[in-house]
Amino acid sequence: MCMAIPSRILSLENGFATVTCFGVERVVSLMLLEDKVAVGDYVIVQSGSFAMEKVDEAAAQESLAYLETVLAGPEGGAA
Repeated sequence: MCMAIPSRILSLENGFATVTCFGVERVVSLMLLEDKVAVGDYVIVQSGSFAMEKVDEAAAQESLAYLETVLAGPEGGAA
């Protein structure tokens, strides 16, 4: 199973983007994207290294808030 995680683009270089999610930075390939992206845009990252689609900030923030709630677990602590 793959998790699709919204991540914000920090920088772009030669078909790759440095993205951040929950304070973790990683480099992902943009080769599967149809849309043009810019620094500050959000993309859905799957398999840890591929940006699959561009999403608007509101949708990204909603998904991240939900994921944060799920990771906190039923008692509100780290899962």
